[in-house]
Amino acid sequence: MDKRLIKIGEAAALLGVSVDTLRKWERTGELLPARKTQGGTRYYDSAALLGLGDTNTPTICYARVSSHDQKADLDRQHEMLETYCAAKGWRSEVIRDLGSGMNYQNPGLKKLCELILRKRMNRLVITHKDRLLRFGAELVFALCELQGIEIVIIHKGEQPSFEQDLANDVLEIITVFSARLYGSRSKKNKQLLKELQTAADKIGEDYGIYDVKSPQDQTESE
Repeated sequence: MDKRLIKIGEAAALLGVSVDTLRKWERTGELLPARKTQGGTRYYDSAALLGLGDTNTPTICYARVSSHDQKADLDRQHEMLETYCAAKGWRSEVIRDLGSGMNYQNPGLKKLCELILRKRMNRLVITHKDRLLRFGAELVFALCELQGIEIVIIHKGEQPSFEQDLANDVLEIITVFSARLYGSRSKKNKQLLKELQTAADKIGEDYGIYDVKSPQDQTESE
């Protein structure tokens, strides 16, 4: 592919950032122009900005667990992702989150979305689909496809049963509502919290799922 050089304004529009941001990235060394004239006019390689043929663009791996007591599982995901990418010969970086799969404000997820929108990665690797988000993973996948970013799900063929998948979803919902009720002084809310936690324990016991702890248990373990 022929190298096409574009000025800073067009480069900023291509990346969806401001011209000032590109100048800042130049100062920090994060993104340098392909050419700079004596008069200070900056030119950028459009193919490089789009990540076309750029072997230095990393593979981004994403690992997540829902609660603090699952940190060992988070470490296992991290190790599996690094090992998988190393075996493929991919230079990789791992983003980790500790939070509910229904929380769209997890810092790691926000960072991942920023990298996707800026096309600062060429591949997304996760162990299972639900490690990304409990609901809405397809939206992130759609953004990747629009940006030409490859998606790799290591255990794509190992889907849980419908019943277990549904139980996981219900547990996530119970956990979100329990977290909102925890600490409430209302007698009615405390009773509702107790009932929710009992229901969660029953579901976890019936399906052998211990992915989610009650907010009270999480606080005590910390």
